[in-house]
Amino acid sequence: MNTLINKKVQFRDLGLIDYQEAWNYQEKIFAETLEIKTQNRGLDPGKQQLTPNILLFCQHPHVYTLGKSGKPEHLLLAEDDLAAKQAKYYKINRGGDITYHGPGQIVGYPILDLDNFFTDIHVYMRTLEEAIILTLAEYDVQAGRISGLTGVWIDFEEQKNPRKICALGVKASRWVTMHGFALNVNTDLSYFGNIVPCGIEDKAVTSLAAELGGEVDLEEVSFKLKNHLAQLFSMEWEAV
Repeated sequence: MNTLINKKVQFRDLGLIDYQEAWNYQEKIFAETLEIKTQNRGLDPGKQQLTPNILLFCQHPHVYTLGKSGKPEHLLLAEDDLAAKQAKYYKINRGGDITYHGPGQIVGYPILDLDNFFTDIHVYMRTLEEAIILTLAEYDVQAGRISGLTGVWIDFEEQKNPRKICALGVKASRWVTMHGFALNVNTDLSYFGNIVPCGIEDKAVTSLAAELGGEVDLEEVSFKLKNHLAQLFSMEWEAV
């Protein structure tokens, strides 16, 4: 564990970026942060280097990703049929099952050293969810959690028609995080019809636009979400 604490976070909006390119970028930052933690071991605080915290926001072209615990059969398309959908498919190293990313979705990749915040993955996941819940509340959309299921849901109390609006899946090593969340804002929900989303067969998927009945300003949602994350984690934004 680092003796030094760094609450500063660099925010980087990568725009529309290929999934593999973004994954490689995450892996590079992740590895560099772990290397700093390794070098800090056993050093006096005055000689230690602060570990960075970076929050990436982006959108991806159509892509399906399968987590470590996922089942390949939850992709309902033959891999040969993906090209017709202009979609790619990756098996990746986060937790969780299969999900979809595409334009109109805010994908967030917090690469944080939780030694700078709190060392509890459960609390980390719930805090990410809370930022989404608070953001949706600003649009008068009531969202919450369903016991035993990761992510953020609409109709989470009565569950007459529960539908997921945000998926989460993370990886952590020595309290450094990567991967993150995907909030459906103006997402083309038809792409979810080609998978069993997150391995859950009996619940639907929705978007903010679907709930409000029209397209939403993506930049505005990003701004609100970024601010809620900063407040909940007590982040200080660092100029890039």
